[in-house]
Amino acid sequence: MNKLLFLLLFMAPVDNIIKDFYHHHEYVLVAAHRADHEEYPENSLPAIQRAIDKGIDIIELDVRETKDGVLVLMHDKSIEKKTDGHGNVTDLTFSELQGVHLKREGVITSERIPSFQNALEMARGKIMIDIDFKADTRSAMLSTCKLVRDKGMEKQVLFFVYDYKDADLVRAIDPNIPVMPRVHNAEETMAVVKQGRYAILHGDDDFYTDSLMQVVRKANMRVWMNALGDYDDLGEKGFDSLLQKKQVNVIQTDRPEELLGYLRRKGLHR
Repeated sequence: MNKLLFLLLFMAPVDNIIKDFYHHHEYVLVAAHRADHEEYPENSLPAIQRAIDKGIDIIELDVRETKDGVLVLMHDKSIEKKTDGHGNVTDLTFSELQGVHLKREGVITSERIPSFQNALEMARGKIMIDIDFKADTRSAMLSTCKLVRDKGMEKQVLFFVYDYKDADLVRAIDPNIPVMPRVHNAEETMAVVKQGRYAILHGDDDFYTDSLMQVVRKANMRVWMNALGDYDDLGEKGFDSLLQKKQVNVIQTDRPEELLGYLRRKGLHR
């Protein structure tokens, strides 16, 4: 069998995404905010599967830790808004959390809060994951990195940190797990570029300029921006507006399928 054909036959779907992420910066990649929750509750297993089925590049998942040390997907500190239960994630055991149901747009569904392990198993080999780490402890960070390592998914994830200085905490645990730092101004942006450690940074409307982010791109880093809120609400006009920021090449959205179609029509996605 031809070697190239052999490789193509045995490549996992995520391999093409990883290749695009690192080597095809001309493509604008799509990140589904809290997975693809168009039809299912956010941060749920069906929302992850929907993103995979639709060919989305990245899913953003919020990771917290239960009272008994299980990593779960939940955006809020409290479960009251997202489920039919009450209390904080850190005050409840995983078993107790399995007794509640997730909501979608305020409506109770049959879906349960998934463990981070279940999410990794579903996504393995299929889609990249942005780990929005919302737990408070180093032990939870250790557990998160260990699960990623045990599943052999280091290349498939981005570990998001809200302060670029916290990146060293992740790197000390596992230097093979890519970190995506958030920057809040031009000074932090330049500090991250000078470190030369990252494949991507998370930028913001507040301080974005093409000239600043051109420096980032010249350092072979991707620029992540959010379409959440105003840009998403305007649909294609919003996407047009966001892409006036010419250095942006990863967009997080609540409308991933729509954004993906838009980018492909523009020739901006594989």
